[in-house]
Amino acid sequence: MKKKDIIDLIEKLKKAYPDATCSLDFETPLQLVFAVMLSAQCTDERVNKTTPILFKRCKTLEDFINIDIEELEQIIRPCGFYKNKAKNIKLCANQIKNNFDGKVPQTADELITLAGVGRKSANVVMLEAFGIAQGIAIDTHAKRITTLLGLTQNKEPEKIEQDLLKIIPKEYIKDINHLLMWHGRNCCIARKPNCKECPINIYCEYFN
Repeated sequence: MKKKDIIDLIEKLKKAYPDATCSLDFETPLQLVFAVMLSAQCTDERVNKTTPILFKRCKTLEDFINIDIEELEQIIRPCGFYKNKAKNIKLCANQIKNNFDGKVPQTADELITLAGVGRKSANVVMLEAFGIAQGIAIDTHAKRITTLLGLTQNKEPEKIEQDLLKIIPKEYIKDINHLLMWHGRNCCIARKPNCKECPINIYCEYFN
């Protein structure tokens, strides 16, 4: 796909989803780190119903460090995989305190050293908490849509991200993070894609 086509594709998505933003509710970088962690294998809607209870109970980093793990597990249980997520939250909180002076690190390389934080999560935190669009979060929507568009032939998220970073102009990286997710949720739905109404179907190898 030529550069002008990629720009046209993104502009069409921007027109279709003018309100595309991060779907997770948070007020601080620390809250976002844990919200993203909880969103693994879970809907953002469910996370947003759980985090108000969690953030009311744990208002500070020390609260996350000191909360009894069984109490934490019960709070986050609706988000699934709660035992592993609770363990990562506790470990992550301790790492932030001991390794980063109690502040969420502001580089992707540092973020991925935290328990429960992978490349995708680091990209989300960098963009949403610090306003730095230095990568593309490859979730199931981004993976499916970019494959259908022929923008990548890779299956691994990190390789897909690198493919996209090579062809998407830097000024559009911030937009594409939100747009792919919104398009996947609202139109290019995995089991029942609404191809006829798709604003970018002229570029889709599946549709054409």
